[in-house]
Amino acid sequence: MGIVVVDICDANAMATIDIEQILEGKYPEVAVLMNDCLTYCGLCRIRPFALVNGKRIVGQTVDDCLNKIHEAIEKELAFYK
Repeated sequence: MGIVVVDICDANAMATIDIEQILEGKYPEVAVLMNDCLTYCGLCRIRPFALVNGKRIVGQTVDDCLNKIHEAIEKELAFYK
């Protein structure tokens, strides 16, 4: 398991891309966990989002959210360097 955990809800728009391969392929320190529900039901229907080490990352679009996830991962990894 990685030192950075990215949680994705199966019902969220972020589940429409192969986020596991995108993130785990670029960052070996990252573990992407697909979950049935993250209990953010209102948010899940409205915006693409993920949790990065428990911090909520929200974007206007899937690409916007993915960019913000990359930024959050970089910040988390900087802590360990």
